[in-house]
Amino acid sequence: MHRLLTLTLFCTPLAAFAQSTLPDAPSPQKSGVPQATDSLIVSDLGLTPPESSSSVATVDPYFTLYPAGYEPQQSAAQAAAQSDKPTRPVELDANGNPIPLSRQQPKRILGFMPNFRSVSAGAKVHPPGWEYNFKIATRQAFDYSSFIFLGLTTVSAYGIDSHPSLDNGSFPFYAYLWRGFLDKTDGTYLGAWLLPSLLHQDNRYYPLGEGHRIVTRALYVMSRQVVTRTYGGRQTFNLSGLGGKVLTQYISRFYYPPNSSGFSVLATKFAYASMRDIGFSAIREFYPDAAAHFVRKHREKLARERSQQDVNSIQPTPKP
Repeated sequence: MHRLLTLTLFCTPLAAFAQSTLPDAPSPQKSGVPQATDSLIVSDLGLTPPESSSSVATVDPYFTLYPAGYEPQQSAAQAAAQSDKPTRPVELDANGNPIPLSRQQPKRILGFMPNFRSVSAGAKVHPPGWEYNFKIATRQAFDYSSFIFLGLTTVSAYGIDSHPSLDNGSFPFYAYLWRGFLDKTDGTYLGAWLLPSLLHQDNRYYPLGEGHRIVTRALYVMSRQVVTRTYGGRQTFNLSGLGGKVLTQYISRFYYPPNSSGFSVLATKFAYASMRDIGFSAIREFYPDAAAHFVRKHREKLARERSQQDVNSIQPTPKP
């Protein structure tokens, strides 16, 4: 156990470096007011600020490829077909203004990957706590996509023979599967519920967002492994995130064979878990930019097509 804890101690200088050189994430209460560039995006997407927070957009609530209110425009026939579907509200910031797409975090990225622990820039977020953290951790641990991911990682680990000692049983693939499930579930509850609630750390992802260089944003993504924020919004060492990974590997020693729970094996699993978190955080950081670019291009294409249709409609028909 003490050798695993050295990994955490090793990350302490990294936390100090990140705190001194990288900007903190935008405040969810203050930074969401659309600036001049955001007004162009909202205008570009054909949106107008709602009169009240009760304003809604008529969209399919189960279509989550785009955040609420920013789905690509539909044809008249498609809009008529969707008219009887339930509605969902456009996400608003703390001042009641619609959050631009380039700053909005969808509940699912690409309509598949769960993104329940990310915060849209400027959004009025739910205060963390024991009950709230438990609900989010449970939703993430047992989401349907997590079982698909579990199947993929199990096939990968079984295919490359990550733990040769597990191949001696009658059902080696099942031996990989249930242990992978425990690894995933333990890590989620330890890192997203128990330790954050005990330590009063809010380790949801607050994107840095546009307005910063790509290199700065990339360094910010990596720094979130060692830096998080307290319930009061102050930056602090991410003991809950790193501690959850360390405890997950320590607990796994009780259900993995002895020759599959050595320090090198556990350290490798710890490194893989950290790299997965960094990779997913990078997607969360840059996905809103890509979504805004795609939707803008889509609307520009529709505008050109409609303009061409208008030109064709007013052109005189040539006489025979």
